[in-house]
Amino acid sequence: MYVSPLNTDLLFEEAQKDSLYLNLIEQLNKDFNLANEGIDFPLSITPDELKIQLHEKIYRMIQYKFAEYLNLLYIIDVPENEIKQLDGSDLVSLAEEVSFLILKREWQKVWFRNFYK
Repeated sequence: MYVSPLNTDLLFEEAQKDSLYLNLIEQLNKDFNLANEGIDFPLSITPDELKIQLHEKIYRMIQYKFAEYLNLLYIIDVPENEIKQLDGSDLVSLAEEVSFLILKREWQKVWFRNFYK
């Protein structure tokens, strides 16, 4: 049964336990490229480094490419109500929270695809 992870570390832990971490990276790369936001996380990237690089990318998109950022959220299918609940007063915190929502949604896609294959 799918259970939504409570934080990024638990998400990565579960992905590695299920041997789906590489699938998660591939899904991130695929959806970013669909949104014309070329990003290429190497399959050898560590969870900590992935977390940092994704956070930086989202932070820059919010600041400088807001329309593209919204398009990315649409393509990944991050729930709009979860985005609306975030506090946007601190951009660094917002980017971190949005990064987690993106990872959570991408993990959900990977998990269901693996579970129902």
